[in-house]
Amino acid sequence: MTTHEESRPALPMPVKATPYRHQQEAFGFVCRSFGLLPEPEAGPPATKSSGCALLMEMGTGKTITSIAITGALAKAGRIGRVLIVAPLSILGVWEAEFARFADFPYFLAVLSGTGAKKLDTLRHMTGAALQVAVVNYESAWRMEKDLLAWRPGLIIADEGHKIKTHNIATSKAMHRLGRAASYRLLLTGTVITNKAIDVFSQYKFTNPAIFGQSFYAFRSRYFDMVGYGNHTPVLKKSMEAELVEKMHAIAYRATKAECLDLPETTDILRQVDLEPAALRIYKGLVKESYAELSGGEVTAPNILTRLLRLSQLTGGFIGNDETASVEQVSAAKLSALEDILDGAVAEGKKLVIIARFLPEIRAICKLLEKRSLRYSCITGEVKNREEQVEQFQNEPEVMAFVGQIATAGLGITLTAASTMVFYSLDYSMSNFEQTKARIHRVGQRMPCTYLYLVARGTVDEKVLLALKNKADLAKTLVDDYRSGKNPFAA
Repeated sequence: MTTHEESRPALPMPVKATPYRHQQEAFGFVCRSFGLLPEPEAGPPATKSSGCALLMEMGTGKTITSIAITGALAKAGRIGRVLIVAPLSILGVWEAEFARFADFPYFLAVLSGTGAKKLDTLRHMTGAALQVAVVNYESAWRMEKDLLAWRPGLIIADEGHKIKTHNIATSKAMHRLGRAASYRLLLTGTVITNKAIDVFSQYKFTNPAIFGQSFYAFRSRYFDMVGYGNHTPVLKKSMEAELVEKMHAIAYRATKAECLDLPETTDILRQVDLEPAALRIYKGLVKESYAELSGGEVTAPNILTRLLRLSQLTGGFIGNDETASVEQVSAAKLSALEDILDGAVAEGKKLVIIARFLPEIRAICKLLEKRSLRYSCITGEVKNREEQVEQFQNEPEVMAFVGQIATAGLGITLTAASTMVFYSLDYSMSNFEQTKARIHRVGQRMPCTYLYLVARGTVDEKVLLALKNKADLAKTLVDDYRSGKNPFAA
């Protein structure tokens, strides 16, 4: 681990942005480890390693730093192919971030669809430019032989805590893939999630020379087995310093608290893809809504009423007027939220989750309960608002706050968290700004990160754009209609 001045690189970062100081330091640290940069004139020499870990908290820029490292390796002629393995909901993030930041030639493909389609895409990735394949963890395991045959020079394991368990199929596949690659990057907020023993599997991928190939030898050296049946590993006090020193030899650590040049607030767009069946329902509803407008007066209330049904669907639910019931038709946003939760829990950070509709709130709470995570919740149905806020603010084990945007956006302080997820949005600029201010206010000591879950190619995109631009959404949609456009189409 390092945050020293001497770690800032002499090699420019090949990105279309001005990187923050800690991103430059992380880039320099990895480039020195990979032998792309000479040793610093002052300070300890870099540990030469073909694998490094970027232990950077959410919002500090793991992705842009990794893109820069990828470009530096490609420009030096060290690699021609890159495999990025990430949770399913994050695959599109890599595509968008490469397009936004990569200042070098590349071709990127997200491996999606059927197994045969993924394989066909991979087999056609043979161009002269740097070839970048992005795939989820389960697919990497199932496609292991084909990925090995493709011979990536660099493998990036995003949200690396996904391989913290050493003996599951996904982790074993990543260990084998890692051995075959010239370079490896592990990206996560922290390699230690609930237990220090989680380090082993992640480092076996990153650089097995650090802690060895044998889990049992590692456990025996660093841990005492205690409790009933001797099944609980407890880190030996006498070995703690060695474990930390070895871990940090190939890791760059960045926390929000340490990154003094970060802006006060950062917005992150997390696009999700509706499942094919849900997308068909959505497109049918778009056509139906447009047809209904043609048969009556086109007013702001009429348009917003129809927009409401589309917004409900992007959150995963659709109402049945005949039975007055609500049916879940998509879990796309819920899956994306689960990946975000994984990262927050791994970092030990609290999370505020904001949604518009009660069915969404209930589904989010059910997800938290399934994962045995304590949470506070405020909706229009909740009476003990002060108690819910107090628990979230003051009880360490209460990891999440779930709020309905219309009722949780006023008069409460949620500064125990510095990250807020907008699962869905309403159309009120006032509600939007007031809700954001729940974490970004007096008492907040960290830069704040806002994540927006947006269903790709849906009204979600129009709603967020209008709110960010402080535009009158209803007027915009009415103007769209009067100019001959379908106001509900993306």
